[in-house]
Order: sequence, then C-alpha cells, then structure tokens
Amino acid sequence: MEAKFSHAAYSAAVSELFVRFPSVQNQGFALAYKPGLERMESFDGLLGNPSRSFRAIHVAGTNGKGSVANMLASALSAIGLKTGLYTSPHILDFRERMRVRDAEGLRLVSEEYVFNFLKEWESSFTELKLSFFEITTALAFKWFADEGVDVAVIETGLGGRLDATNIITPVLSIITTIGLDHCELLGNSLAEIAAEKAGIIKPGVPALIGKTQEETALVFEEKSWMVSPLYFADRMNPGLWHRRKEILKAMDLQSEVQSENLRTVLAALDLLRDLPLFSGLSDSETIVPALVHTAARMGFHGRWERLSSNPYVLCDIGHNAQALSHNFAQLRGLVESGRFSSLIIVYGVMADKDLDSIIPLMPNDAIYIFVSPQTPRAMPAAEIQRRCARQRSFVVPSVRQGVQMAVALAQNLSEQTSRSASAESVVPPLVYIGGSTFVVAEAIPLFHPNF
Repeated sequence: MEAKFSHAAYSAAVSELFVRFPSVQNQGFALAYKPGLERMESFDGLLGNPSRSFRAIHVAGTNGKGSVANMLASALSAIGLKTGLYTSPHILDFRERMRVRDAEGLRLVSEEYVFNFLKEWESSFTELKLSFFEITTALAFKWFADEGVDVAVIETGLGGRLDATNIITPVLSIITTIGLDHCELLGNSLAEIAAEKAGIIKPGVPALIGKTQEETALVFEEKSWMVSPLYFADRMNPGLWHRRKEILKAMDLQSEVQSENLRTVLAALDLLRDLPLFSGLSDSETIVPALVHTAARMGFHGRWERLSSNPYVLCDIGHNAQALSHNFAQLRGLVESGRFSSLIIVYGVMADKDLDSIIPLMPNDAIYIFVSPQTPRAMPAAEIQRRCARQRSFVVPSVRQGVQMAVALAQNLSEQTSRSASAESVVPPLVYIGGSTFVVAEAIPLFHPNF
C-alpha cells in the first residue's frame, strides 16, 4: 500500500532516516562520514543528474563557510535570481538544510516533498549504502532542480575532496579559513586539512581563498597551478570594500569575524559579475541591503545572534578553537569596554572536540554554567567543569536549566547594581550561550517558542 503524506508520516520518515543512517548530529563524523563520490554519483544518475541542472557556487572551509554561503545567497537572490542554498547542520528543523529565496521570499523544502522523496527512493538508499549526508545532499539537488533555481550556493559537509557535494562543477569555488578541526578524518596539520578542502577546486573554475595563511597558501597554489585561476580575498580590493564599515555596522550578523567573511563575499561577487547571469551584481544599492539583512532574509540563526535584550543574551555555534578564540576575545572586549558589567557563559561541548585547546581561550573572570545538550555525543557537564577548573562555575543537567539559571543570575546582578547606582549608570551583565550547535539549538526556542 502506497504511503500517504501527513505531518505525522513526515515526522516518522525523517526520524527513521536519522535512525537507519548515522548522522553527524546523532553519532558524530567518525560513524556518519562516508568518504568517496561513487555512491553519490550513482544516485545522482538515478535521479536524472539534478546536480547538473543549475549553476552552483561551492563553499568549503573550517570556519566562516556558513556565513559566507548565506551572504552570497542573499545577494544573488536580491538581483532577481532564484537562489538555492544548501547548508548543514540544521538548528531545529531538518528542512533548514535546503532553502530557496526568490521574488516571493524565502521558503524551505516542503514536508510533503521530503516525505515523497524518502519513500520513493528508500530502496536505493540501502542498495547503494548511502550515508545520511549523501541522502540529504541528493534531496537538496533534486529539489533545486525541480524548483528550477538559477543558481545554488552549496556548502560542503566535511572537507571537500571526498565530500558528497563535490559531484558538482561550480562556476566558483570558495574556501574560507582553515583550522584544526576533525583532524582524525582530515589530517593533523593545516596543510593536510587544506589539501582536503582544496579538493573542490575544479579545472577551469576560478577558486577564491578567503584568507592567506602561511601553512595553506602553497597547498592552494599547487592545486590550482596551470589548472584554475586562483584568488586570495585578502589580497584583493573588492568593489564594495570601501563601504565595509557602513555594511558591518548595520549588518544583522554582528560577530567581529564577519569583516573577514564580508571581504570574501565581496571578492566573490566581483569574480561572478563578469558572468552574464550575474551582471546584476553591479547594482550596489541592491547588494548592500541584501548583505546587511542576510540573517533576516535567509533565516540564518546561531551566529552571534541576540536572543534577548533584557537580560542581554547572545548565542553562537562556534565550537572549535579557531572560532572560539574570536568569540571569547570579543566577549572580553565587550566587558572591558564598559558596555557590560560581567560575563555569564552557558557552555557545552561534544566529547570529540579538542577541549584542551579551547580551555586556555576561555575568559578567566566569567561565571560558567556547564551543560550537556540532549545528544549521546555530548561531554558530561561535570567532566567539562573538572577539566576547565573554573572557580565560579556550576553544573546543571540540561541546556534549559542552564539558560534559566543564567537569566536569573543576570537579573539578580542587574538588581544588585541598580540598588547602588542611578538608572543612567546601570551597566548590565552579558549572557553568552555556545560551545556547540546542539547547545544553541536547544537554547533558541526558549526565547523564540515559535521558531
């Protein structure tokens, strides 16, 4: 009997997908990652090769690739192009991984489309021994093809060379910053990891590197030598770079690292502008607002996102040493500037992360609330506290309770300050929630129940 769509049937089908095919979110990269392109190419062929039906921009890198991908998609859709965006992981809704933005606005893939795809092709999943990420990538490509998108911005899952997304031949390949993350799968040095990311560079396709790093620049130069035009964004002076202060000040992505990401995006727009489809990118008065409102236009969450103003609460999904070094430095700066009186950090981490490299970066004078999100991959909060050895720290069993404690503590600190100072001179505390996508995913709905 043919399965019929309903919301309950959709939910069951997606739950089954997570159970039958190990996902990074449930079981980590070591079990979920299946390198190689043969399975993906075979399945793409069964689907009618949807990966070849749209122009694509391919984005890899350790940090910043999500922000770069969303900014690009926002800009491309603003000039009238029907734009697809594929990213991972999702925060709350599986369908966040694939989005289309056009003249009618932003939309996620429908539950019915996902359900029908999973049911129609489930036998192929098993026959081809596909991974969770291969299935979701193929789903995105098929939906983009059926939607008739003009262009799709495709973010890699892990690495690049053997990533499921690497069956595409894009019009531009972009590699953001390289850091030491997922070393057990990609290599133990920046050069080794860069070599895996460089796998998305294709013959004849321009490649843009976001940042010149001494250990990785030579890798990219060797990969592209006599094969692809190579550009480094930080060696370029993009057309709109002179307006960076204006854009960054107004942008709804407020982390300090967005300056680097913005330069990469502006450089990419310069390179794309020479192609006929992208001639509209010369309209700066259209592009600037699209960049400024990237998060709102693309439904982009968890990147230095303000969840509350009273008390002031920020969240960010940065989870490795490279990303957190920027985040913790910015948090310290906000307190040292006098904008905030103190810092409360709700922190959780996955057990496979290099916590030893993160601990020295953590602000010493913050109050810590250590939590364990609801995933078997999470490091127990008590273990984090033991290893971090912070004097002012608490252990709570859940993200919800950790956030509640942080908010209550912030309110108490504000009340104490207000009793001893005039209203005009009261400086509030700052609450930061982070360390893992999973922590942020559980925190956001506590502030936005309808998310």
